[in-house]
Amino acid sequence: MNFWDQNFSVEGYKYGTAPNAFMADQALRLQRASDVLVPGDGEGRNGVWLAQQGHRVTAMDSSRVGLHKAQTLANERQVAIQTVLADLNDWTPEPNSADALVLIYLHLPPSLRAAAHQRLMTALRPRGLLILEAFHPRQLSHSSGGPKDEAMLYTLDMLRQDFADMHELLAYEGETSLNEGPGHQGLAHVTRWVAQKAD
Repeated sequence: MNFWDQNFSVEGYKYGTAPNAFMADQALRLQRASDVLVPGDGEGRNGVWLAQQGHRVTAMDSSRVGLHKAQTLANERQVAIQTVLADLNDWTPEPNSADALVLIYLHLPPSLRAAAHQRLMTALRPRGLLILEAFHPRQLSHSSGGPKDEAMLYTLDMLRQDFADMHELLAYEGETSLNEGPGHQGLAHVTRWVAQKAD
């Protein structure tokens, strides 16, 4: 059982069943019935919510336990999602298959991050959107969640380098208040980034 299988084996949903607030706000940018790829969707709170809005969702994660809970949540909400069990160390999505890529608290080690981001970006169609929220290095002074390794926390400069071919639409580094299940609670320092692929 991997780290995330253990995390998601608890009763209930570690990060709740409501969508990430920033993602929900930014999803207004999506066209109706978009194809949305959600890597690292865990227990499915974001993918299921996007499906409820009428989008076609592929939720990818390395945790079989998380994806099972995601399907359970989708069934409860009477929507359909496609799930993919894979490892971002080597997984490459189908090229030009998504209108949007949603990365919510998907923290990767430096040895993997840039290459994985580049592979994920190949899924985006021309003018496809990237919606991302992650913890900033200053999150280490807060107790509201996230990795305790600064190398796994994201700055805007880091994202601009990883996704150099994207056109930036929104950029933010600063504090917010999280209320996302027992896993994300309280004051947090986050990095938010929305960008669009070129034509």
